[in-house]
Amino acid sequence: MSSLRDAALKSKAWPFEEARALAKRFEKAPPEKGYVLFETGYGPSGLPHIGTFGEVARTTMIRRAFEMISDIPTRLICFSDDMDGMRKVPDNVPMQEMLYENLQKPLTSVPDPFGQFDSFGGHNNAMLRRFLDTFGFEYEFISATEFYKSGQFDATLLRAAERYDAIMKVMLASLREERQQTYSCFLPIHPETGRVLYVPMKEVNAKDGTITFDDETGREWTLPLTGGQVKLQWKPDFGARWAALDVDFEMYGKDHSTNTPIYDKICEILGGRKPNHFTYELFLDAEGQKISKSKGNGLTIDEWLTYAASESLGYFMYQKPKTAKRMWWDVIPKAVDEYHQQLRAYPTQTPEQQVDNPVWHIHGGEPPVSGMVVPFAMLLNLASAAGAEDKANLWGFLKRYAPEASPETHPDLDAATGYAVRYYQDKVKPNKVFRAPDEKERAAMQALVAALKDSSGTVALELIARKNAEAGQADAVLPMVDWQNDEFLQSIIFAVGKVHGFEPLRDWFKALYEVLLGSSDGPRFGGFIALYGLDESIALIEKGLDGALI
Repeated sequence: MSSLRDAALKSKAWPFEEARALAKRFEKAPPEKGYVLFETGYGPSGLPHIGTFGEVARTTMIRRAFEMISDIPTRLICFSDDMDGMRKVPDNVPMQEMLYENLQKPLTSVPDPFGQFDSFGGHNNAMLRRFLDTFGFEYEFISATEFYKSGQFDATLLRAAERYDAIMKVMLASLREERQQTYSCFLPIHPETGRVLYVPMKEVNAKDGTITFDDETGREWTLPLTGGQVKLQWKPDFGARWAALDVDFEMYGKDHSTNTPIYDKICEILGGRKPNHFTYELFLDAEGQKISKSKGNGLTIDEWLTYAASESLGYFMYQKPKTAKRMWWDVIPKAVDEYHQQLRAYPTQTPEQQVDNPVWHIHGGEPPVSGMVVPFAMLLNLASAAGAEDKANLWGFLKRYAPEASPETHPDLDAATGYAVRYYQDKVKPNKVFRAPDEKERAAMQALVAALKDSSGTVALELIARKNAEAGQADAVLPMVDWQNDEFLQSIIFAVGKVHGFEPLRDWFKALYEVLLGSSDGPRFGGFIALYGLDESIALIEKGLDGALI
């Protein structure tokens, strides 16, 4: 542990860089509250999306990194802004008309369109917690509605009344002139309609702890600031929450970055110490547009988990958080395979390399052993070639390729076969487009079949020797004939492409993929033949030559 801790103190991995910056916050003295508080915020105006998960996952990575380098206890709070008024109706939920009738009511006062919970906010909170629990996050959940109504926010609200002018000075400087005329940091909840009102204040009475205002009809009201009858506008609420909870660290998306000085100033006005921040770039959909809860234009957590294990999503979240990333179906296979590559490398690495390895951060310093003897991308191509309907189809090939593997001994591989079949059926099969080979490609594929059919290996070795001679490497040692060896099979395919004049050689492999697999991209073909089987691969190529796959 000490060697890992020493390595962590020097690591350039972004969670450790943030953890060390946070540790400097307590160089003079530990926090008076006895722990370091990490917070993530969630706006339950729509169904939770992967960005919400990513915020908690990344915060947890920094929390674990901090725990590696510091002995100060930590807590993580997930705070739901469920007292916000529903400003628009999400496109991806039922009962649209009912929701329109409840616009501007706090999300915890809007009926649940799914009919499962007491409110729409309650439904979305439950979804978020279920998702976070699925991934085993350690967190404490706080509902803004409960926080306001229980009185936990009362002292901060009363202090906001005392320092109302200072808060308004900060806020008004950030607003257009027209908006300045009606703005107030306090939002009353109408006693009769239950709607969140965006109205100017006629009076803020710090001594009595009340506000006075006119509603939309011109009727005057005076309400106490306490007990959940008044809430703060979202920007002041951000800073006030930091002050009320004494938050030490919070991350948020780039779209919040321009508001950071506002959050910080309001936190300090209310007697708090601004927390450390981390701003991450946004996730993009297939068209490069920002993912939105209300539009539902990004992958959901459930959708990702339909096609891959949770660790692959954690790996995706770890990668370059300050770079905008496209998040669509096609990123899943790559994330799965890169995650397992890192997992396999971990046991052989030095402590310095281990703390820089994403799997250390994904698993809180205790990564498991990878049982993926076959890459996920290869499983997808196997499912494609075999027309697999269930994972049992794939295990027939896997047992021949890796006799030591079984669903019991390699549970991650077993799960991956199921994911691969679903991904193939849903995302690959509908988009497959086979074609016939042209004359040059046909001649090369016929030569490949001839080499694979000659069990002695003579034809294959002659092709490899000819390729070596044309490359000026006539003295190169020929490989051993081994029809189950990936490298031997790959050398045959490589030689065929070179001898038949494919330049660049990528065109030869692309032809194999398009003719035999219906895609422009594919696996390392020697490995594919070893996995799929020699006889089965020969039959597949012959079907491609006959046009039977089109």
